[in-house]
Amino acid sequence: MKRALFSVWDKTGIVDLAKECGRHGLQIISSGGTGTVLSSAGVIYTDVSEYTGSLEMMSGRVKTLHPKIHGGILGVRGRDEQEMEENGIKPIDLLVSNLYPFQEMLKKGLPHEELIEFIDIGGPALIRAAAKNYRSVAVITSPDQYDLVKTALEKSDFSTEELFSLAKIAFSRTAEYDCAISNYLNGIGEEFPSVLSLQFSCGRPLRYGENPHEKAVIYGNNGIAGLFPLQGKEMSYNNYLDLNAAVSLLNEFDQPTAVIVKHNNPCGVASGTQIFEAYVSARETDPVSAYGSVTAFNREVDKKLAEEICSTFVEVVVAPSYTKEALYVMQAKAAMRVLILPEENEEDEIRSINGGILLKRSPPYKEHWKVVSDRDPTHQEMEALTFAWKVCKHTRSNAIIFADSTKCLGIGAGQMSRVDAAKIAISKSLKPLAGSAVASDAFLPFADTLEIAHEAGAVALVEPGGSIRDEEVIREANNKKMALVFTGIRHFRH
Repeated sequence: MKRALFSVWDKTGIVDLAKECGRHGLQIISSGGTGTVLSSAGVIYTDVSEYTGSLEMMSGRVKTLHPKIHGGILGVRGRDEQEMEENGIKPIDLLVSNLYPFQEMLKKGLPHEELIEFIDIGGPALIRAAAKNYRSVAVITSPDQYDLVKTALEKSDFSTEELFSLAKIAFSRTAEYDCAISNYLNGIGEEFPSVLSLQFSCGRPLRYGENPHEKAVIYGNNGIAGLFPLQGKEMSYNNYLDLNAAVSLLNEFDQPTAVIVKHNNPCGVASGTQIFEAYVSARETDPVSAYGSVTAFNREVDKKLAEEICSTFVEVVVAPSYTKEALYVMQAKAAMRVLILPEENEEDEIRSINGGILLKRSPPYKEHWKVVSDRDPTHQEMEALTFAWKVCKHTRSNAIIFADSTKCLGIGAGQMSRVDAAKIAISKSLKPLAGSAVASDAFLPFADTLEIAHEAGAVALVEPGGSIRDEEVIREANNKKMALVFTGIRHFRH
């Protein structure tokens, strides 16, 4: 390496890197802003304008867009040397460049005219040029890579594998950058962009998909997608799906709560004054289904709780933290995956279909609970209705949930008929349903579901309302002396 070009927005570590390059005899060429930082630190460099013989123009918009720069990067060694020499172009062997912070400024909500000034042109052009000619040029796009440069300087050059790896990272970075700009521009004046560009990193192969004959991979390094077990086997495709369902439901609760999920549906949910009693209560909802489940907690797991978890077969455990004693206990279950609960991460929901994707956004909304029956629910009944409703929101449709104020009593999920969902919830209940509350994820088209719930012992029911037969359902609730509440919001989950 003989020559390096520095042009960075993020100046972190750039002085140390420049000094290291100078120590190994590299000529440093630098753009204005970066050069100012280098000059202040006593680093000897050649300004881009001096090197090209052309001044920076248009408030710095045009500075590195010059044949002496791009020719030096793009020139193919062993082919273009004569043409480069005829045009006074010298080879550039190392590019250190990072981009204007468009994504960061977008999050700050800058006015459009200010934001477009953070669309980098010269940076992506430099990076793409160097990445294209990766066999001869090393392209560095992040301060995280500076140690790799220092190591290469010590051994006189980068390996072929390192150069190719840096090029892939560089193209991924410019693609990500262009995605953000494209989505922003296509979204101006629109609720959703007319063209949607997506990029997910950290692709990791999974053992298989939902079934052993299928192939699968997971992308993403945030939220659920970015979780790795503290112990146990690698996560599977189904583990991630169930974990996502469990954590989404868990985030509905502030009090100590345990959520048990199997095949994307809750099979036990309970709250309590202590997390241990919440877990035991949740598991007792449906202990057969809880076998081989994903279990989520919103409080620390201690030794006592760990011992209880290990007393049965649990596939995955996620909690905000674990005591040392708890982790020691869980080591006895070597295959059980143990993870740290991630911070709540609200994003658009994307699902693939044949030929495209569906995108769903859940903006902040406010439910307007309205008592439509003659009888108001008691305080305890309202707490039970609220609990049942939270669980119902995260259960596959059609869904019917029986609950008291602290736990689920019966769960009917994923049925074509709402009546069948109610019958399943009743049949799976292991505790008396007398005095219970019921939630339905969508309106009751007929009064039959309410009648079945009443026969099972329910005294209150919550549903969205909106059916053409609402009056019929309300009339039946009054006949049965049941409290009936409409929320105005439906929660289908397909």
